[in-house]
Parts: sequence; C-alpha cells; structure tokens
Amino acid sequence: MIEDKDLRAAVQRGLITEAQAAGLTAIADTRRQARVSVEPGEEPFVLFKGFNEIFIVVGLSILFAGWMGVAALLGAEYLPPYGADTLLITLATMGGLYLIQRYFTLSRRMIAPSIALAIMFAMTAGHFGRALADMIGLEGFAAQALHWAMIAVVMVGHYRVFRVPFDAALIAGAIFAAIWSLLVGRGVLPDDALGLLHLSKEGPLGLLSFAFGLICFALAMRFDMSDPHRVSTRATTGFWLHVMAAPAILNTIALRLLDRGEAGQLLLIVVLLALAMVAIVIDRRSFLVSGAVYAVALIITLFDGSALVIVLLGLGMVLLGAQWDRLRARIMNALPAFAGKDRLPPYGQNA
Repeated sequence: MIEDKDLRAAVQRGLITEAQAAGLTAIADTRRQARVSVEPGEEPFVLFKGFNEIFIVVGLSILFAGWMGVAALLGAEYLPPYGADTLLITLATMGGLYLIQRYFTLSRRMIAPSIALAIMFAMTAGHFGRALADMIGLEGFAAQALHWAMIAVVMVGHYRVFRVPFDAALIAGAIFAAIWSLLVGRGVLPDDALGLLHLSKEGPLGLLSFAFGLICFALAMRFDMSDPHRVSTRATTGFWLHVMAAPAILNTIALRLLDRGEAGQLLLIVVLLALAMVAIVIDRRSFLVSGAVYAVALIITLFDGSALVIVLLGLGMVLLGAQWDRLRARIMNALPAFAGKDRLPPYGQNA
C-alpha cells in the first residue's frame, strides 16, 4: 500500500509532480470514504443521486424528441428508403450527444442523465446502422444485423470514453441480437424466437442463450474481482453484466426442466438454490434476482403459473435478504481456499 510518505519521496525524486501526488491522494481519500459509506454486506446500486437528475432526464428526453422532429424537417428519414441526409444528421446527433455527455458524465458525474444519454446514443447509432445498411443494399435480417452491430461498436467506444456502467448491458444485448439476426438470416434459427423469453430449450438458440450467459458472467466476475470493495464504476459495470447473465444461463435449463411436470419443477428449485449459492459466494443479489424474476415470468407465461414454485421462490428470497450477511459469512468460512476467494468482497469479521 502506498502511503503519503511514499508519494512525497516520489515527488522529491522527480518521478511524479506535486499535482499528480495531490490527485492520487484525492482519489485514495474518495475510495476510502466510499468504502466507509457502504455498510458491510450491502450491494451498492444507485440509479440517481437526487430528483434534480430525474428533472434533467425529463428535459433531455424532451430535447431529444424535439430534435428528432427538427431532424425530420432537415431531411432525416425514419423509414426506408434512407438517404445521405440521414447519415449526416445521425452523425451530427451523436456529436451533439457527445458534447452534452461530456458535461453531465465527465464534469458533473451524474448517474441518471448518463444512462439516459447512453440510451439516446445507442438509438442514434442503431438508426445510423439501419440507414447505412439500406444505402449499401442490405435487406431483412442482414440489415438488422448491421443495425445491432453498429450499436455494439459505437457503445464500446462510448464506454471507453465515458465509462457509463449501463453501457455493458447495451453492448451485451446488441451483440446477442446481432448474432441472432445473422443466424436467422442464414436459416439456422427461426425468425420468431427473439423476445423477453427465448422460447427454446434445445438447438442453436438454447446453446446461444446459454453461451451468452456464461460469457456475460465471466466478464462480470472479471470486473467484480478487480474491485472487491465495489467503490468504482467497474463494479457497477459488473452489476449490469450479472443482470444480463442470470436469465440467459437459466433460460435453457429452466425450459428443459419445466417440460417434465412436477419433477421438473422440483429440479428447477434445486437449480435456483444452486444459483443462490453462487450469488451468495460472489455477493451479487442482482445475479439471483434477475434469474428468479425470469423464472417466475417463464412459469407464468408457459404454464399459467405454478403456485408452489412461485411461493417457494418468494419465501426463499425473503429469507435470503434477511439473513444474507450471516449466511454468506458462514458459507465463505466453511468453503476451502479456492482461486480468487481473496478477491471476492469481504465477509465475516473481515468485512
């Protein structure tokens, strides 16, 4: 751990400047205060810091909607055929969003406006991709694939500049949709399978969903383990990836089990208990919640509800929420040492 005397020595030797030393000290103090402000066992999650952010989001939404109307008057098309005017106006729109986001994200460090602007950026990038596809002669699912691919590429650049954690969810969703569109266009997947519930328990779509979930989970853990105290945007980025990962992992497994009647429903409960164990070990309630919500939605959609499974899910989540810290401490202390255990959030007396 670098202390103040180390920084002073580095300044005296000319390794860093006084300003750089002050900046490092300020960052360390900020992270230390953030760790103190988060109660042990809590999973930080903030969508907005105050109502002023909501006020600004409303204003930005109205401004964006108004600009879309102005863009139409300037020659932008929102339905094919598209022209060069549409490409130029969407590029100008992204330029304007970039300047606005520099203020609200990099200068003001606002959360809700940053998320809203990221969504607007993604929408504009998608429209650019759709117009570009039309101009180069792509149609159908090929054009749709370029639409989603453009969103993914632009939002990767967006994340590198602004570090908005919600970008991770947009990028992951866009990549999945782009791959799905390409596979549908080649006849590998049916063209009616994409939705909130990917209704496929086997075949390429089930494999795609499961692999997508595992990749999102692996990336989420990489972000999480780089910030076990969860005081930076990396941990929040991991949060959104966990939200994407759990339903995708559960998708194929749940659909296979629910096809087996009551025995399958009981096995689904076992699977959810296993997911709960994973969520406790990595200290991510978001991973468990998104998976459980997906399971409930799936049961209601496919089987008109299953009271027993839903009641058990609800009861289990309430009990977990009430005893999460104690249960996690006991489980982590009981588990033998494994790779990465020391890079997970603190637990027990070390929390």
